[in-house]
Amino acid sequence: MDLWQLNLRHLGAAAAIYRLGSVSAAADAVSLSQPAITQALGKLEAQLGLPLFERRPGGMEPTEAARLITQRVEAALAHIASPRVTMAQLRALIAFADAGKYSGASAATGLAPPSLHRSVKDLSVALRRPMTERRGKGLALTEQGRRTVRAFRLARAELQAGLAEIWTLKGREIGRIAIGAMPLSRARLLPAAVVAFHRVHPEIVISIAEGSRAELLEPLRDGDLDLLIGALRDPLPGEDIEEEPMFEDRPVILGRKGHPLAGSNPGVRDLARYPWTVAAKGVPLRAQWERMFTDAQVPVPEVPVECGSVITIRQILLDSDFLTLLSPDQVAVELEANWLDIICDAPEGLVRSIGVITRANWRPTALQAAFVAQLKAIAGI
Repeated sequence: MDLWQLNLRHLGAAAAIYRLGSVSAAADAVSLSQPAITQALGKLEAQLGLPLFERRPGGMEPTEAARLITQRVEAALAHIASPRVTMAQLRALIAFADAGKYSGASAATGLAPPSLHRSVKDLSVALRRPMTERRGKGLALTEQGRRTVRAFRLARAELQAGLAEIWTLKGREIGRIAIGAMPLSRARLLPAAVVAFHRVHPEIVISIAEGSRAELLEPLRDGDLDLLIGALRDPLPGEDIEEEPMFEDRPVILGRKGHPLAGSNPGVRDLARYPWTVAAKGVPLRAQWERMFTDAQVPVPEVPVECGSVITIRQILLDSDFLTLLSPDQVAVELEANWLDIICDAPEGLVRSIGVITRANWRPTALQAAFVAQLKAIAGI
């Protein structure tokens, strides 16, 4: 079932029937004739492969399919915020925003550039605000266009979730769970949850995008990612974001096997005498590392190598007397292989809360909720 083959007016008509209980009331609400709305409903039911209503003398009795899809449709239409927008316009604007030019949008969608250009131009007229503007030799989104793209992406996410729920109701699991993986989720928690979830739901595609919190927040807000997993921060980045802690991570000081400090139970002053490779300033772990020295009233040592890549840090440690501060989970393989040593535990209080980050208004599908439940099970909550 192709999302883009659906008609927004038909979806809105079905939602109106569900909300108002009759075709006549829905016809008035969406400015369609009763025959037109009946025809629209019939086409939509044929596309979905399930009846949405049972026709009864007292009105239209919604089915479970209607309940599932109309909740998503109402949320999508609230994001779109205009009855004048068509599915072709929604698709064209998102495609242009993703590609940055009409030729790229054409390659991604298979639609001709003139058709995409016309849809975006018609959208600007319908919404009475310009979506694009000329910049140099090319086109770019206006500020209004960028806001509209975010709303349209969130609408798309709701409709995709609705279609996935319809397929589940029909007895087939399809769809995609899009996850943003921050560094601390990649070593143990996320891989274990993915493997366990795939065993039970092999037809669901799990898409994982790696990045820092700053890199992943905007795709989450756009609806391109369903959830983020990693270290939580205080305060929240905005009222549109929610965080749910799952467990606490306690970092340790690491060095190569045979490091001069290995087995010596070193103090903070001892640690300060060696070179360090840690994340750049602005990252919470860096702030915790600095606090380890300031709390002990020891001058914070220089950091010759600022690095957030565990693979790079590992190689630096193996070839030198450098130290670092990381979660044991991030170097579990290296510790088991006896390549690295835990020089000592970090001082009390150096802990990070690991959890799930979502949009505040996110309503997961049953399968998305099952994945979050799997994460919690792996985390032991």
